[in-house]
Amino acid sequence: MLKFYKSFRYALNGLITLIKTERNFRIMAVVCVIVNLCGFGLDALGEHLNRYEWAIIWGAMGLVFVSEGLNTALETTIDVLHPEIHPMIGRAKDMAAGATLSASIVAIIVGLYIFAPHVMSILQN
Repeated sequence: MLKFYKSFRYALNGLITLIKTERNFRIMAVVCVIVNLCGFGLDALGEHLNRYEWAIIWGAMGLVFVSEGLNTALETTIDVLHPEIHPMIGRAKDMAAGATLSASIVAIIVGLYIFAPHVMSILQN
């Protein structure tokens, strides 16, 4: 149990570090709050997101957070191990950032796919 507690504490410390030090992570957190407010706003307008839609939205948001965390960890590790500029290092960092961009684009598409029919329904009434 103590080992689990330590692992959890280290993971929580990593999450706090991401929030404190990474601007993009904080931006993503704000966007997630806005998405949730929009979802609850739809409820107030009579358009309810079902649990599957919520699950897909949370999965997409989670994908973006995970990819940003891994991207940051990779970039930090590379910067420590190889601080000088190298074209292959730059390429690796660009690819990691590209993965985060891909996750963000997928999350936007998922959001549009789920929210658009509900918004259209409200506008038609």
